Amino acid sequence: MNEIAEFSLDELKKINGKNKNKTYVACNGLVYGVTESFLWKDGKHQALHIAGKDLSNEIKDATHGIKFLERFPIAGRVKS
Repeated sequence: MNEIAEFSLDELKKINGKNKNKTYVACNGLVYGVTESFLWKDGKHQALHIAGKDLSNEIKDATHGIKFLERFPIAGRVKS
């Protein structure tokens, strides 16, 4: 049985798409891998959202809402 990876917010900060790192974002307790998306180039999404952090509050105001993130693979969850 595979265990689900857990990321602290400090760990998530390092997975921000910069310096050839993977690009992860968190929302509602889940961590999504958006590395392969051209919309997250260099860890930014349309200069509005920054990777490597919890976007739960920001996503509420985004035009696309959480539906956009749900298209990406879940990389793990945020440690509580």
